[in-house]
Amino acid sequence: MKVNAQSVNFNADKSLIHFVQSRLDKLETFYDKVISSEVFLKLDNNKLKENKIVEIKLNIPKDNFIVKKQCKSFEEAVDSACNSLERRLIKKKQKIRAQA
Repeated sequence: MKVNAQSVNFNADKSLIHFVQSRLDKLETFYDKVISSEVFLKLDNNKLKENKIVEIKLNIPKDNFIVKKQCKSFEEAVDSACNSLERRLIKKKQKIRAQA
């Protein structure tokens, strides 16, 4: 799957980009028709500890899934967003099976 990761207003570390890539590659085990994904890593300008925002747009045939999570670390936010996407992809796959 093609992953386009963008860090907004900061430079992302290579290990973070690699983590995002590997975590999103695991989504293909739940739904194999994923075309591409766009990941936006943002830093929120507030004094709260949970100031890391991850927004993932997943492109699949005839549909797009968008998930936005805010956590203490980017890794935690990516994990949480991917868990949400896993549930949505499983539901999508079950709908397709039910229609067939």
